[in-house]
Amino acid sequence: MQAVRAFRNQLPAILSIILLLAIWQSLSLALASPTLPPPADVAEVFWQATISGELPYHLGVTLLRLVVSFSLAMLLGCAIGIALGKNKTLDAFFDNWLVIFLNIPALVTIILCYVWFGLVESAAILAVVVNKLPNVIVTIREGARSLDKDLLEMAQSYRFSKRKSFFHVVWPQMHPFVMAATRSGLALIWKIILVVELLGRSNGMGYQLHLFFQLFDVASLLAYSFAFVAVIQLIEMLVLKPLDRASQRWRR
Repeated sequence: MQAVRAFRNQLPAILSIILLLAIWQSLSLALASPTLPPPADVAEVFWQATISGELPYHLGVTLLRLVVSFSLAMLLGCAIGIALGKNKTLDAFFDNWLVIFLNIPALVTIILCYVWFGLVESAAILAVVVNKLPNVIVTIREGARSLDKDLLEMAQSYRFSKRKSFFHVVWPQMHPFVMAATRSGLALIWKIILVVELLGRSNGMGYQLHLFFQLFDVASLLAYSFAFVAVIQLIEMLVLKPLDRASQRWRR
């Protein structure tokens, strides 16, 4: 019974994918152009790239960069965002800095990091972190500003330990802001990584996509793009959503 109910819940998503594939196939047949290969051709390219080990290698390199840069941006962004949200003087002092960094194009930051530090891995990671960091800081700062002072004072009056105050008072209020920064971060950061790899690395998904563009290999472009999108969706379903549900068990 539960399996039937789960299938019914997933039925709209399945039908949506089938419709998308049907539209894609129809357009491919109507255009009869190498610029839009049919789904079967893209699936064949994906399979060959997977069994050869080429796609898993470049995908793994990009995911490693994503994990490192995302972790650094979230840790630094949360720490700085909380500090600015709790201290009005610091917030007023660094507010203009945030506005400037938020409005610098990602491409400019990437090029400057490569020019200043060279075409090395650390420059690539730094470029990604610098581009993502301001967004995390702003989101977490708003969360720190919205903390209920009455609840914090109540925790102090009941002599909660710092650990208990964090998990039972601060975290439930900060959770939506952290999850917002996490989800928007994943959506933004992998796009930045592709540009970083395209401009200055010799491996990774961005490097491969640039190579396929030069060869006008649309089937490989689509196969590699869909592979990366699928991995990001798996991270969302297998990591972020379970963490979200676990963190919100206290809600009725």
